[in-house]
Amino acid sequence: MIDFLTHHVSHFYAASIMVFFGFLLTLIGYVAAKLLNQRYPKLPVVIAAIVFVVALLALCDWHYQAYAQTVAPLFNRLLGYATVALAIPLATIRFDQLPIKRLLALFTFATLLGSLLPMGLAHGFHLSQPDVLAFATRAVTTPIALNVAALIHAPLVLASFIVIFSGILGAALSPLILRNINDERAAGFALGLAAHAIGTAQAWQRSTIAGEYASFGMAVNGVVTALWVIPLLS
Repeated sequence: MIDFLTHHVSHFYAASIMVFFGFLLTLIGYVAAKLLNQRYPKLPVVIAAIVFVVALLALCDWHYQAYAQTVAPLFNRLLGYATVALAIPLATIRFDQLPIKRLLALFTFATLLGSLLPMGLAHGFHLSQPDVLAFATRAVTTPIALNVAALIHAPLVLASFIVIFSGILGAALSPLILRNINDERAAGFALGLAAHAIGTAQAWQRSTIAGEYASFGMAVNGVVTALWVIPLLS
């Protein structure tokens, strides 16, 4: 099917059709994952969507690299918009009721541990300096991570992989780790800090309150991490 589109349609129309087809394929995978999540609520939507998309790519005989190159410009732009839009729920949070001093201490600990620990492990495995620097972006969402990686001269592909993999891992393990956490604010905050955008998406699946606090944790942690990583490591 993919070969037919690329060989029998003019180049101008083929590019647009392939982008639309890639978007449609991804949307179908996401909708299927949402339906499955309604039957099995503990199954993370992001994980299920990835499985469905991979299966659809195999069914269409479309190599992942070609798919990624086709849809990357569209999804990178949409990801930026989605990240900025996550600030909207912050307007509903009562900041006057938050323990600011404790939160500042928590953000400081989280951003340092989230970057320095993986960097230390990478250094212990004798990775090259640029590869070690890529691990400094582990705790922030993809758009911020890619900008930080570019400024500190870390490999963009590796930084992207680290961020996405840690987000997927955090979202997959969150039902197990947070099963005894009854405070939705704490659960959302933990997901936003540890698993950034993918964790925040998982938090919205949990509850509105968890989603709001995950957005808050992800946004502030991203800014704080960028503020100290760029001056010290660039």
